[in-house]
Amino acid sequence: MTPLHITAGTAVSAMGRGIDAMRESLRARRSGLRPNDFLDLRAGYIGRVDGVENHILPAALMRFECRNNRLADMALRTDGFIQAVAAARNFYGPARLAIVLGTSTSGILSGENAYAARDLETDVLPLDFDYQHTQDLFSLPRFVAAALDLQGPMLSVSNACASSSRAFVDARHLIEAGLCDAAIVGGADTLCHMTLRGFASLGLVSPGATRPCDAQRCGISIGEAAGFALLERPGARKTMPAGFSASWLGYGVSSDGHHMSTPDPAGRGAMEAMRAALSCAGLKPQDIDYINLHGTGSLANDAMEDRAVAEIFGAETSCSSTKGWSGHTLGASGILEATIAAIALENDFLPGCLNVTRPDPTFRANILTENRHMSVRHVMSNAFGFGGTNCSLIFGAAA
Repeated sequence: MTPLHITAGTAVSAMGRGIDAMRESLRARRSGLRPNDFLDLRAGYIGRVDGVENHILPAALMRFECRNNRLADMALRTDGFIQAVAAARNFYGPARLAIVLGTSTSGILSGENAYAARDLETDVLPLDFDYQHTQDLFSLPRFVAAALDLQGPMLSVSNACASSSRAFVDARHLIEAGLCDAAIVGGADTLCHMTLRGFASLGLVSPGATRPCDAQRCGISIGEAAGFALLERPGARKTMPAGFSASWLGYGVSSDGHHMSTPDPAGRGAMEAMRAALSCAGLKPQDIDYINLHGTGSLANDAMEDRAVAEIFGAETSCSSTKGWSGHTLGASGILEATIAAIALENDFLPGCLNVTRPDPTFRANILTENRHMSVRHVMSNAFGFGGTNCSLIFGAAA
């Protein structure tokens, strides 16, 4: 495919607020995970973002008041992202920038709180509960469009943990169809009762900080994050912002539908997505210098992904999971890890898995357990969601 350039980007997670904080957290091997202190829940560890509760939306956007939109607003107002979008809006026009964002839960915490506060005799929810602007899955793109003063196409993607990776693909389709000239992609997911209790009920939450690829791994740590990237055709503007040193080169998607919550143990859908991404980018397996694994820390997911990666890349390509830093940020994991891919490319730096005492001896892929500095030309980022929704993205240094 013709590459698209990432001309601006930002992310906020338990690793910190903004690209510099993320880079420093990765280099220092400093995890953002902590014992669960969210509301009345205490099981496991979480990747909680500091300051979300105290962040105040602009007065004109208060109808969108919920945790998910507050975290999204924090990201928008970091790394000069709003200013970068404003320049693009002035060039293309507000109707020619699309917004394609992933989320798995949107502002469901507001719905949970409203239900808890319902009238017990009538089951009527509080009158001030605004479903459309909070819990609704379309709340996030509506909010971002209002915050950025944009009028172009909007799309909300909810493909479980592959949501904000798939947002890149759908944004490209809009650009290729001529419906827009550039796109804001990304997503946001925040902590709520449903995900914390839901994953615990499935027996998937690790009692300690998650340990992806470790022989004794026993589950995930749920996190929250928001992130955005501005995608433009290279050279579309005579004076392009410096942006990241990254271009988006290719993608592969598949839907294997093996099971609602368990990955296909043979990794067939994952392999299909990775092979398609290589073909789309015009690359061979040996051209990939680093793979950011989906790597949730669960027994089944990590074993499946190792099998799939080893089948295509053998034991040569360096790979790791970065969820030991951030936790599994669900629908926001794709944009968070795309940002990590950009950091790796810009700094010739590979982050090794955190919390690994002994890599799983059955794994055949080249799992990094320490940071490594080396030349990085191409990075693959994987996201494999519930229900068998698989997405692999490939990024390279900006031309």
